[in-house]
Amino acid sequence: MELFDQYRDQVIATEAPLAARMRPRSLAEFVGQSAILGEGRLLRRAIQADQLSSLIFYGPPGTGKTTLAQIIANTTKAHFIAINAVLAGVQAIREAIATAQEKRGLYNQRTILFVDEVHRFNKSQQDALLPWVENGTVILIGATTENPYFEVNKALVSRSRIFQLKTLTASDLKQIVQQAIADSERGYGDRNLQLDKAALEHLVNIANGDARTVLNALELAVLTTRPNDQDIIHITLAVAEESIQRRAVLYDKEGDAHFDTISAFIKSLRGSDADAALYWLARMVYAGEDPRFIFRRMLIFAGEDVGLADPQAVGVVNACAQAFDRIGLPEGRYPLAQAALYLATAAKSNSVMGFFDALALVEKERESEVPLHLRDASRDQEGFGHGAGYLYPHAYRDHWVAQQYLPTSLQGQVLYQPSTQGYEAGIAETVVRQREAQLAALVEGMGVEMPEILSMGPVDSKVDRWLQRTLSQTGKRLAEIRDRLFTLAAPQRHHVILDLNAGSGLLTWEAVRQVPEGGVYAWVHQPQDFAALSEQILALPELLRPNLIQASAECRFEDLLQKLPSDLTCDRILARNLFSTYDLLSTDNRQFYQALQTLLSQEGQFIFVETVPQATQRLYRLLKPETLPKKLYASLQKAEEAYYQTNTAQFFSAAMVETWLTTLPWTLQLETQQSHSEHYLSSALCDRWFANQSAYIQHLRQTLKDKDVEQIRQQFIRQLHNQTVAWENTVIYGVISPIAPNAK
Repeated sequence: MELFDQYRDQVIATEAPLAARMRPRSLAEFVGQSAILGEGRLLRRAIQADQLSSLIFYGPPGTGKTTLAQIIANTTKAHFIAINAVLAGVQAIREAIATAQEKRGLYNQRTILFVDEVHRFNKSQQDALLPWVENGTVILIGATTENPYFEVNKALVSRSRIFQLKTLTASDLKQIVQQAIADSERGYGDRNLQLDKAALEHLVNIANGDARTVLNALELAVLTTRPNDQDIIHITLAVAEESIQRRAVLYDKEGDAHFDTISAFIKSLRGSDADAALYWLARMVYAGEDPRFIFRRMLIFAGEDVGLADPQAVGVVNACAQAFDRIGLPEGRYPLAQAALYLATAAKSNSVMGFFDALALVEKERESEVPLHLRDASRDQEGFGHGAGYLYPHAYRDHWVAQQYLPTSLQGQVLYQPSTQGYEAGIAETVVRQREAQLAALVEGMGVEMPEILSMGPVDSKVDRWLQRTLSQTGKRLAEIRDRLFTLAAPQRHHVILDLNAGSGLLTWEAVRQVPEGGVYAWVHQPQDFAALSEQILALPELLRPNLIQASAECRFEDLLQKLPSDLTCDRILARNLFSTYDLLSTDNRQFYQALQTLLSQEGQFIFVETVPQATQRLYRLLKPETLPKKLYASLQKAEEAYYQTNTAQFFSAAMVETWLTTLPWTLQLETQQSHSEHYLSSALCDRWFANQSAYIQHLRQTLKDKDVEQIRQQFIRQLHNQTVAWENTVIYGVISPIAPNAK
């Protein structure tokens, strides 16, 4: 039977659809999802190290969920069991658990249980899995197109890391098509195939980010096209259009798309944005949403958000609903659009043709995602950040605020044109004024969508306690600097962070805490710091440990590049007191510039904080003036101030970094912050500052007599030794972003 089974599998593999044959077999063949699977990310490290915990892959069809599971099956040493929740029941789960127990007991081998379409399991089936996931009998990998936060057992979700896969980009789909054309074993590399550029663009555009769809369309085009006289299979635009004619719209009337889109529609009405209201209405109609459901929500909105401001709103929407029931589709779209426009502008309008402009836009343009701040936040705001950044119009003057309601790719699009007839003529000026305010807010970056959270995982209480304890040991002033730096950086959980001046780990440990599904690299310059950090990271699980890189004695940036993975790109590069330590601004530092340019991702940022010596605490101000002769105190003051005035070229300043960046393709944002804090002057610190051979005392000796310097030194030690003093400090925060090539 095994021989026949093997033959059957070979036949199935040969005759399988192109999308199945071209399924990637390794991470090297996998295309897309670099945000969670790129070099340095936790998921990639876990797969390569075969150290997986329970995972849930969530995303639209054709984005690689099942493929990732098969890649794991190909690379893991664990026993791999795959079941489909549509076909399997509790009995299949019991058999899988029994096999897992046998493998663990007899061979000490772990078992990975992959459940495709895991949301299809009912509550009892999911409950049957829970105890075995809890005690580690199986490592669960689930794949789902539905939001796991309400379609999957909460107990399973809390014990799993969730990775959200996004629709593939146009360049990803083009790469997948080219792979299929070039592969002679599984694709069409053995055929004389010619694919026109226009045909490829059409296939990619209509596929809408779905790899399976674009490969199915390519296969249909190849199989239905006869070779010409030169034995060439020529795929033209006309052939491509026949192969894939209608865009597949991701819309489930019981899932995320349903709730997110109606949420965006209602928020657009509330924000008095008629353009966005028509767009989201068109999205729902085009996807097949029940218009009666839309009317029901608009009736609620008329009473809830319009209310007595326009008592006619409920009557108008109700009349439109009755008209729709009488005439049906497709003509029923007129009263549907009319009701939406009335609510958005609080006035009846005859400009319902704008709805069909929006419908044409949906049909013609690549489907855009609902901006994050417009999505429904009632179920998964903490998980994926849905609804984050939404500005509630009722909290603002005139119950309106300038924020963006259209997708990013369509912002500024005008769909609704107020007429000059009747009451509508009176609202035209308001609509135009609000549009101008929205455009101004867009330019200033206000009211726009925030980045979506792409991964989520359970908190390891042991690791969390260790990190919190380590972070709490930082002094108050340093903790404030660290927290402000990370506020500016705003890293996401899946980001890769590089700390360019790790030192004591001030930034490194916070980075480990904030990017649990990403990765942290720390460049350590001093051998003693490297030894200390190497000892500390042993308290963390191996996959969560930061990657420590010991600098050479010269701390050359090209050495750093050689020690990092060649294809690593960082989402955030952080540094504290790097410029002043290595004098990077006063000399030609092409190595530093090239290193940053190589390491930063396209949307990455370099965020730094530097102490400004010229504006920091003066030591002479800590002394009581009456404890020194008046003339000597004045000489001390003059000598110390002269040091900062005559050596300005040695100190970091905002002007220096601005000058340095004038020749580079980067944008810069600077923020100066002054602080006053309590500073403890320990014995060791005083000895370092005021020892006979210290740099400070040696500087005083250049202008003062030895006996005067000794008197000053004694007063410093007497008054400041082991004392807590009020300390003035000034730092500069900088955010540097590369300019995109097409924006230069």
